Amino acid sequence: MSKAKHDPLAPERGPLVSPRFVVSLVLIAVGIAWMAYYYIVVRVDPTAFPVPDAGKPTFMADLDNWNYFIGFGLILVGLAISAHPSTPLGRGRGVIVGMLGCFLIGLLWICTFYVFSNQPDSNGIPIMNDLGQKNLMVGIGFMAVGFTFATRWE
Repeated sequence: MSKAKHDPLAPERGPLVSPRFVVSLVLIAVGIAWMAYYYIVVRVDPTAFPVPDAGKPTFMADLDNWNYFIGFGLILVGLAISAHPSTPLGRGRGVIVGMLGCFLIGLLWICTFYVFSNQPDSNGIPIMNDLGQKNLMVGIGFMAVGFTFATRWE
């Protein structure tokens, strides 16, 4: 056996960093940052947690729950873009990691929602509380991205 087959930096395996992979990482990071900024700064109740200018910027406050759609949409599109063979997640064992990871995240998201959604005396899980039944769309979205990885599995 040649050493090149086991070397993760070997040229025939492809580069570790490609423009497509950088774009996918940026989309995922922007999606997470969008939702975190909305939840922590814009959506926050100023009486419970004093924040200067709560509800600003107003365009984000006007979008309301669409901010979650934008955030999760960016995350899911970023993951789907990373399923291309030019990225580390789109070839070799990365496909299995991406596929099983997305399937498990989707399954855990839906199961967590069902377990904690019917407890009236608790505040629930913060983002899941806001989404309500739309949590099913988030879980199924992660599973759908898992199927994009499954199409690359050899």
